[in-house]
Amino acid sequence: MDWQALLCAALVIGALATLIFTRIGPHLVMTAVLIILSVTGILNPAEALSGFSNPGLITVASMFVVAAGIHHSGGIDIVVKYLLGKPDSVRKAQFRLSLPVLLLSGFLNNTPVVATMIPAVISWSKKIRVPVNLLLMPLSYAAILGGTLTLIGTSTNLIVNGQFQSLSGHEGLSLFSITSVGLTVAVVGLLFMLWWLPKALPQREKEQPFSNLREFTLEVAIAYGGPLVGKTVAEAGLRDLERVYLVEIERDGNIVTAVPSQERLKGGDRLVFAGDTEAIIDLLRIHGIVASTDDSTPTLAKDKAERSLVEAVVSAHCDCIGQTIRDSRFRDRYGAVVLAVARGARRIKGNLGSIRLQAGDTLLLEARPAFVTRQRHAHDFLLINDLEAQTPRHQKAWIAWTILAGLVALASFGVTSMLNAALMGAAAMLLTGCCSSGDMQKSLDLTVLITIAASFALGVALYKTGLASFLAEHMVSFSNGNMLLMLLLTCLAVSLLTEMITNNAAAILMLPITLEMTNAAGYAPEPFVIAIMMGASASFASPLGYQTNLMVYGPGGYHFTDFLKVGLPMNLVTGLTTVGAIWFFWL
Repeated sequence: MDWQALLCAALVIGALATLIFTRIGPHLVMTAVLIILSVTGILNPAEALSGFSNPGLITVASMFVVAAGIHHSGGIDIVVKYLLGKPDSVRKAQFRLSLPVLLLSGFLNNTPVVATMIPAVISWSKKIRVPVNLLLMPLSYAAILGGTLTLIGTSTNLIVNGQFQSLSGHEGLSLFSITSVGLTVAVVGLLFMLWWLPKALPQREKEQPFSNLREFTLEVAIAYGGPLVGKTVAEAGLRDLERVYLVEIERDGNIVTAVPSQERLKGGDRLVFAGDTEAIIDLLRIHGIVASTDDSTPTLAKDKAERSLVEAVVSAHCDCIGQTIRDSRFRDRYGAVVLAVARGARRIKGNLGSIRLQAGDTLLLEARPAFVTRQRHAHDFLLINDLEAQTPRHQKAWIAWTILAGLVALASFGVTSMLNAALMGAAAMLLTGCCSSGDMQKSLDLTVLITIAASFALGVALYKTGLASFLAEHMVSFSNGNMLLMLLLTCLAVSLLTEMITNNAAAILMLPITLEMTNAAGYAPEPFVIAIMMGASASFASPLGYQTNLMVYGPGGYHFTDFLKVGLPMNLVTGLTTVGAIWFFWL
């Protein structure tokens, strides 16, 4: 290998190590790689920036807008209203939830589908008396499986197809080219999930006093000069609250634990409660209780009309991970006050300021409306429930569904290309009012788009420097040219990378290697391209491996081991099914 190939190998290893062992955002890592490849002359400017004009990337951006139109028109509310119903068993409830989500995710980005469904599923679980932890994981898994049904089911499929066209010169796959394999995997995966998940997951809600709640740690303060100053805990009405209880009081640096009912409150007292979101909102309505802040001028305690309550999950890329809420200067950094923290199903001991944030923690925030807009771009947090969100445009719901159906029909019958169909769908959502211009801007996930576009540069470099060919020859040699073993190796490699880094980056890195491998072995590339798409979607074993898993991690009260226990067998079953289905339908 020459120096260009060696440098490219070093960049691949360095990028993987950085993504696995640090919290630096994938978009920053891949942009840095792009810059190095361009500056060193390995890629010319057109090659380095080719990802930003790739049809697959533009199609992904357009489908974000289409998904926003479905979301903001209340289209998913129709699914909740007419399809969930009142099942009389856990497995029936999981099936009634999983089937529509699976089908929806075949045509929409699964992140807004899951984000919209989480509050609805939590409310539904209470009505049908099924523990929410037995429903939210199936919600995420069904969304992941649904993404394998069509070429537009997930951004990874579109990106792999676009890069496949660029690198090989082939026409690429059609909308339903992967459906035979994806549907087989989805059916087998769904049946296995319905059989295995109720056995593997405990019904934790029956094991603790807060049996139907996700317990938060909440801290509030007694307002100086407020009506509660001088009153006892009992007189203030804080002793026998429903679904929330007073744990301790912090006063002048001292802690009052096992708080007696006759303890008198003082201005500035910080009260630590435990409870669930709805009870916390009721607590904040008590006159004389304000949000607890770390300074004497709590600006967010003023102008209540300008504030909103937001429930959010800490993402794996948040800068505050590993820091306490106080040391991170959370309010100054984000313009939001942390009112409550939940980790899994357990309350975190201590006051809020001393809690060290971890990926997957669920926060209840009091923030200005601009916080929601900023975080849709920054992605330090995954917004799972904007408690004061705008009312959906329900009268537009059927229009939005009609636009989506028309988009699919145009692409599937070959009337126009996937790119043009997606662009027309996005434009129709705007023109009909299903999606406003503001909604459109919020829907464009810039960090994802930049990561994808920058990752193309590394894929092109692997191909151009001959490193992909070098690795492919060794994979062919190892497999002794056996197609079945090569398919297994491809699925395994992509699946492992997906659990450690983003699924888009994993797929783009493996594609040039796989294309060289099939060329060397003399096999058609399409079955292996499908294997890459499926392997990149099979991320069930970690809450951090796929965004929808992280979104349900906190609200479902899960432990990391829950995903390992359920997800590893899911990975194995879907992986083997993928290889078998490709062998049956394509070879």
